[in-house]
Amino acid sequence: MDYGKTLNLLQTDFPMRGNLPQAEPKMQQHWDETDIYRQVQESRKGKPKFVLHDGPPYANGDIHIGHALNKILKDIIVRFKTMQGYDAPYVPGWDTHGLPIEQAITNSGKVDRKKMSVPEFRDYCKDYALQWVEKQKAQFKRLGIRGDWDRPYITLLPEYEAQQIRVFGGMVTKGYIYKGLKPVYWSPSSESALAEAEIEYRDKTSASIYVAFDVQDGKGKLPADAAIVIWTTTPWTIPANLGISVHPDFDYVLVETGGRKFVLAQGLLEAASKEIGWTDVNVLQTFKGSEIEHVLCRHPFYDRTSLVMTGEHVTLEAGTGCVHTAPGHGEDDFVIGQKYGLGVLCPVDDQGHMTAEAPGFEGLFYDKANKAITEKLQESGHLLKMSFIQHQYPHDWRTKKPVIFRATEQWFASVDKFRQAMLDEIKRVKWTPEWGEIRLHNMIADRGDWCISRQRAWGVPIPIFYCRSCNEPLVNETTIEHVASIFEKEGSNAWFLRDEKELLPAGTVCPKCGHDHFRKETDIMDVWFDSGSSHSAVLETREELQWPADLYLEGSDQYRGWYNSSLITGVAVKGQSPYKGILSHGFTLDGEGRKMSKSLGNTIDPNQMCNKLGADILRLWVSSTDFQADQRISDNILNQIAESYRKIRNTLRFLLGNLSDFDPAKDRVGVEQMSELDRFALLRLHRMTDRVIKAYDNYDFHVVYQTVNHFCAVDMSAFYLDILKDRLYASLPSDPARRAAQTVLYDALTAITKLIAPILPHTADEVWKYIPGTTLPSVQLAELPTIDTSLFDANLEQKWEKFSGVRDDVLKALEEARKEKLIGNSLSASVHLYPSAETYELLGGFDRLDLLFIVSAVKVHNPEETAPEGAKAFKGLAVKVAVADGEKCERCWIVTPEVGHDSEHPTLCKRCSGVLKAGAAG
Repeated sequence: MDYGKTLNLLQTDFPMRGNLPQAEPKMQQHWDETDIYRQVQESRKGKPKFVLHDGPPYANGDIHIGHALNKILKDIIVRFKTMQGYDAPYVPGWDTHGLPIEQAITNSGKVDRKKMSVPEFRDYCKDYALQWVEKQKAQFKRLGIRGDWDRPYITLLPEYEAQQIRVFGGMVTKGYIYKGLKPVYWSPSSESALAEAEIEYRDKTSASIYVAFDVQDGKGKLPADAAIVIWTTTPWTIPANLGISVHPDFDYVLVETGGRKFVLAQGLLEAASKEIGWTDVNVLQTFKGSEIEHVLCRHPFYDRTSLVMTGEHVTLEAGTGCVHTAPGHGEDDFVIGQKYGLGVLCPVDDQGHMTAEAPGFEGLFYDKANKAITEKLQESGHLLKMSFIQHQYPHDWRTKKPVIFRATEQWFASVDKFRQAMLDEIKRVKWTPEWGEIRLHNMIADRGDWCISRQRAWGVPIPIFYCRSCNEPLVNETTIEHVASIFEKEGSNAWFLRDEKELLPAGTVCPKCGHDHFRKETDIMDVWFDSGSSHSAVLETREELQWPADLYLEGSDQYRGWYNSSLITGVAVKGQSPYKGILSHGFTLDGEGRKMSKSLGNTIDPNQMCNKLGADILRLWVSSTDFQADQRISDNILNQIAESYRKIRNTLRFLLGNLSDFDPAKDRVGVEQMSELDRFALLRLHRMTDRVIKAYDNYDFHVVYQTVNHFCAVDMSAFYLDILKDRLYASLPSDPARRAAQTVLYDALTAITKLIAPILPHTADEVWKYIPGTTLPSVQLAELPTIDTSLFDANLEQKWEKFSGVRDDVLKALEEARKEKLIGNSLSASVHLYPSAETYELLGGFDRLDLLFIVSAVKVHNPEETAPEGAKAFKGLAVKVAVADGEKCERCWIVTPEVGHDSEHPTLCKRCSGVLKAGAAG
């Protein structure tokens, strides 16, 4: 059927898929020029707010596919909420302090850090960070992310730093900040303390040693010739040993083997004996751990004792049940050491080298010291066994090097003082997925105090002063606000440029000794304190936003990062969670489910994808994934997504092409005047709309993708639009039946365009400008389509769904006939149907089966008739395809004996000649 000759309605200026990479940047430029973000915000002024608070990406390097996934998800939600009628501002942000930028500047070779002052070095860091902010901003905008790009929040800006200082001050005022000597994660490679969120676990090969600690004073419980056996994978901590921990309720045994006596847990005797190589082990005595409390052992090679203590942290998972305890190198060790008054010994310096407090090993890097220490133990006869194991070990997530536990004086946030309040707030948050609640609850329940100080230069200084006379720390509401007000005007570099007197209110004296000379703290705050203060620095200071946020959306790694630090600062300062809801996504893997890495060559560059396929294809991929779990992406997967995009776009193009003569203000037809087919199509449209909006609301974007894709490809293209072509192209333009069809097409076009707009903003805006009767300059200013539930007729839906199944069978038979070259296209066929009684009754409820099957003639035989040989059999139906009788109408392509009955139009059927005459007369 040469429909193009009839009305030529498909020749619209709508771009094909291959044009997206060229069309999108032009559209984005138009959005910038017309300030579409501001237009949208103005149009939603006074509406209920929905605030998605942006977790700041780090300003260092080009964005990767994980960034693209995260930002596109946020953009989909913000766009949907806007169209749902909310005032949904989006303020993007950047995290700009920290070690990676320091390293980048140092490693660039362009500066010599040793020859410049701290403020000069910090200026280089600032410039570097701001350069990446601009680069990443352009890359995010290329993804079609709509936001307040002219006024993002950046953690290095003075107004942000000032508010961060006030958050710190609020925690000080409530007594949550203290300085203490405690073991913390220490990165020798970074020469700084680290928080738990900055730790990742990697495989590491470590020495596994069993060491005998000779009994010096058995307190009447252990003989003088016995030794307690410990196990450790950190030989370098043996010089720091001050005690041995046992569990008070476990059974312990005194055994004899090889002429020596040893003490260890009964539950680990068999495993330890096998590992050490003991044979003929004889148990001499059994007792509880509590019975040997306060026994004194001798250190293996130093002239000091090691105290036996009881602690609940001891387990029977591995080792001997007698735990080597070095209070300077472990959290549990520190706690039990404090309980027994052991003090803290930490013979390792900032760079990880042994100090003079470890005689014989001074100057050795801790990892290198392992060999010398085990040799010393072997020499003294205390090393019972050494082997090597591979295990998961904490590493610095920036340098990828192992970290150690090391006791140093640091500033801490006392999490324990408000832990229960945080656990209570976690219950009030809406979690998607639901397991997020348990995950964060367990992290908060189990975490220790937060070490917030870092020994670096590029960050927000800890605003504390020390009296030069008595060394008493000085920090209070007055000093905090004074520093904050300076930072608000000058930025945190003022801490390094101004002297103490300029940074303190006039007349400040030490509250302890009365002196007025002070020195400044040299440590900076943990960068998680920076980003964790964003709820205060952004949500509370921007008038278009509100506190708390409705939603935080980040990767699942942020349960230990931004979600965690934001909750701590929010509850500490305001007694409430800064977010009402958490939505987390998984990680992006390659097509085979492997983690992406440059070494494997399996990374996907979002910038290249935009240039190759278009941002809308990448965005459609995001919507197609179950993003709450890990997602896969590859060139093949993206090509499949591009094919789905083509089907959606072609449906929109067909709808547009058939509405060029339709004015919704004049030509719209009421539902009561529509055929059953039209009403069924409208019903399916509104069902689809209802499902899509609910899926958006539940963040089930893959359901949105599947539903829209199915509606376009199946309900529309393969069914309704396929049937409709004859009515659209062969009828008079003003035919009521044609106008009814166009009404359905118009509603479908506007609804689909609005529903895809959050996911495919470029395509939706492109379509929008061609839709007849639109008055808004962009679909982004429109609201979601409404759902007319009065159209939901269950009987009608069931009837047409059953018919659709019968139609599929007929189309299969026609396809077989075409393959057998019995017919050409379907209009050259006539169809004979031999239905069951049930199918016969169903078919009796439909008019013009020829139009519904897109054939030239249909005969439905009685159920009693037997299908002839060669008929295709289906459930409840047999189909016999034959060549239609008559001639082919040159206009509509239907084969009918009526062609040539009109002498004025000898090549046309009766219907077409009548249409042409009516058109000429009209």
